[in-house]
Amino acid sequence: MFRRLSVSWELAQSSWQVLLLNKKLLVFPLLSGLGCLLVLASFVVPFLFNPQWLAGLNANNGANQPAWTYLVAFAYYFCNYFVIVFFNAALISCALLQFHGETPTLGDGLQAAWSRLPQILAWALVSATVGVLLKVVENAHEKAGQIISAVLGTVWTVVTFFVVPVLVVERVGPFEAVRRSVALLKKTWGEALVGHWGIGLFLFLLALPGILLLVVGVALLAQAPPALGIAVLALAAVYFILWSAAGSALNGIFLGALYQYAAYGEVPYGFDPDTLEHVFQHKS
Repeated sequence: MFRRLSVSWELAQSSWQVLLLNKKLLVFPLLSGLGCLLVLASFVVPFLFNPQWLAGLNANNGANQPAWTYLVAFAYYFCNYFVIVFFNAALISCALLQFHGETPTLGDGLQAAWSRLPQILAWALVSATVGVLLKVVENAHEKAGQIISAVLGTVWTVVTFFVVPVLVVERVGPFEAVRRSVALLKKTWGEALVGHWGIGLFLFLLALPGILLLVVGVALLAQAPPALGIAVLALAAVYFILWSAAGSALNGIFLGALYQYAAYGEVPYGFDPDTLEHVFQHKS
């Protein structure tokens, strides 16, 4: 157990060092977040101008939803997944170039993602379909539906662990990407998921300065004038935006590194071979 925690921490540190070598990778999660906010706004605004739609949804209370609500949910999921996958693909493309000793630019990542547009659109379509089906299951029965939906959602997240790097590198369709993702997980006995423990701990430690800023900002709000407290809280908000972007970037780098080693046996630049060997427990 302690060995696994040590290995996961080493993987998190290696991912952090790669991010420090190319801080521009932070831009992709920021663009993804902005894109998701724009998608959300585009779906929320029509409801604000037509409050009777929202009243109709509340009247159903999650059961027997009209068919059009699922169509709207599908459109929202599709747009949202497309934005997320597109910028994740750009991030992982840059990470893979970095692993080979190159210094990729933002343009390199965006160009790589754009060249995989058919695969990304297809995967967004599949993801949106799964998202709506899980929503249907959840609404079928308030208690049991939520549990079943959560379990199925977790399974889907696990089996699609390697899908984005597979789409980026191998340019296959969505179903083949899922098959490859499952094959890679079987090959490694699923031990690739261990590294997320270290990244979670690493991100927790990174969050501590932001939490301190929040505490100080709230304390200063009680003072007169409250301008300093507002300024500190604004600084904390900026910090957590960057913290969230760093978390997404670290996960993308980590995923790209694991994929490269699992699929091709190549040690990514900046990662320790012995550490990766402890992550992957191959079948005998």
